[in-house]
Amino acid sequence: MPSSRQVRAIARAGAVAVLTALVGALLPTAAAHAEDRTVQGGRLDWGIKSSFQSYVTGPIAQGSSTLRGGAATVGGSQFRFHSAKGSYDPDSGAFSAAFSGGVHFLGHRKDGSYELDLTISRPTVKIAGGSGTLYADMVSKEKGTGKVTTNAQVPLATLGMSGIDMKGGSGPIALDNLPATLTSQGAKAFAGYYTAGTELDRVSLSTDLAAKSASSAPAKKPSSKPSPKPSSGKKAEAGRIEDGAVDWGVRRTFREYVTGSIAKGEWKLSAGAQDGGALFRFPRGEGSYDKKKQTLDADFAGTVRFTGERGLDLALSKVAVKVKDGKGTLLADVDSKGDKGVTLKKAPLVTFAAKELKPQNGLVSLTEVPSKLTADGAKAFGGMYKAGSEMDPLSLAVALDADAKLPALPDLGSSASPAPQAKKAAAPKTENAADSSDSSSPAVPIGVGAGVAVLLAAAVTFGVVRKKRAATDA
Repeated sequence: MPSSRQVRAIARAGAVAVLTALVGALLPTAAAHAEDRTVQGGRLDWGIKSSFQSYVTGPIAQGSSTLRGGAATVGGSQFRFHSAKGSYDPDSGAFSAAFSGGVHFLGHRKDGSYELDLTISRPTVKIAGGSGTLYADMVSKEKGTGKVTTNAQVPLATLGMSGIDMKGGSGPIALDNLPATLTSQGAKAFAGYYTAGTELDRVSLSTDLAAKSASSAPAKKPSSKPSPKPSSGKKAEAGRIEDGAVDWGVRRTFREYVTGSIAKGEWKLSAGAQDGGALFRFPRGEGSYDKKKQTLDADFAGTVRFTGERGLDLALSKVAVKVKDGKGTLLADVDSKGDKGVTLKKAPLVTFAAKELKPQNGLVSLTEVPSKLTADGAKAFGGMYKAGSEMDPLSLAVALDADAKLPALPDLGSSASPAPQAKKAAAPKTENAADSSDSSSPAVPIGVGAGVAVLLAAAVTFGVVRKKRAATDA
């Protein structure tokens, strides 16, 4: 018979074999390189510097800010940039996201020109090794000299990343209220209005992630419109609208009023309407177009409802567009439940110029044409604006061919909302298959976590066995 020492040796060998098998089975999973992810869609909210905004529009500079490239506003002092594109490495935490849109500031008008002339566009956030930087394209007129400089992707601000672990994210990446500090390059590109080290407004962003490989790419989001009718390669019936969309933001100052400190409200979209940040898209256009007569008559889906304090409750639905004799009109059903409540059916809200509606590539379109409020439109807004007031520009696209593609809508990502309520900087919020709720720290893949637990349990068990047998020998 084997001695007790031999028995212990055999037991140790068996335990080691079990541990070796576990390590061989689990470590390849734990050590496997997580696939890089493509940043696809999302938004960045940033006021740049709220005191600068107040200065530009105040009694001294007497200027203005103009949105460009689909940028929008959020609340009273933030700009929203859209359609994020970039990459994310879950292993290292390296993150890069470039956003679309820009803001043009003008002030100090003198002799027909502006002494203050600054454009900030295409903000890009890059994070690596625990450090973050916000870059932007800058066009500025230098304070004092008037020299105009243009610089692409200037490192404008450093971002505070203290306490944030960027590793291991698997769902939407959300970073809230990141401190931003002006860099020396940024101060120069800012036309000398601020010195390096100046605190800027905090930055919040949210981006969607998609796998890079086609095999693991997520399924496309379901379309809000029904599948197009088979065209069999032929042109659709002459004059018939196959699809269409009208994009209109109502009025920038109205949106700011709704989400600002006075109304403290929001807007909600339903029945297929989509939020493009600076505009609302009313899709699924149906109707007719007559090239010879230059007339158009189309109905669109979607409802937008604005609610807030001070009796704000306004819904616009059943949007329609009519064009005749070079003049366009946007109509809608109006349901206002406020102090000056009103209900209107197919009310003409705004008018716009619509000359030379010529099809191109199967589309008849108008892009950002100015619009003016009608008398019925003034009633719809409870007298807040007078008839003839300028409203937001309007864009229209209708497809005469079933294969024609409508212009893309700015992509705000899956977690976009009219007014983010960020309070403090936090770890990136992520989402995994096991738990769809937001988390304050990156999720650990369940396979790796469980494997490590099994290894630890086995190691502890082996240690306990050794201690017991050593005590017996003693």
